[in-house]
Amino acid sequence: MEKMLPKIALNDKEAKRDLSRIREWADEKIQGGSEPPWAWFQYMKLIEIADAILGGMEITTTESSQQSAERQGSNLRLVASTDSQDTAPRRRGHVPVRMPM
Repeated sequence: MEKMLPKIALNDKEAKRDLSRIREWADEKIQGGSEPPWAWFQYMKLIEIADAILGGMEITTTESSQQSAERQGSNLRLVASTDSQDTAPRRRGHVPVRMPM
């Protein structure tokens, strides 16, 4: 008998919905009060992680939409290198470096 795997979210909207449902489920478990202390701690971590991911998704979605609106008329362009690695002043004299053994 083949085991069915859950559907994986393919876009941000579905991922946000799924994460919100997971967060609500964990919160319900904590509010129920019947979970052992070790499980309570794991549910709290799950809630914190879901909040962090959802917050990050919100920020990146907002920034991405703002940046795409700003860049609609721009094209790629080449720029000169400003790397000063080749022009950096050399050290004076030789200073031995002690290596751990």
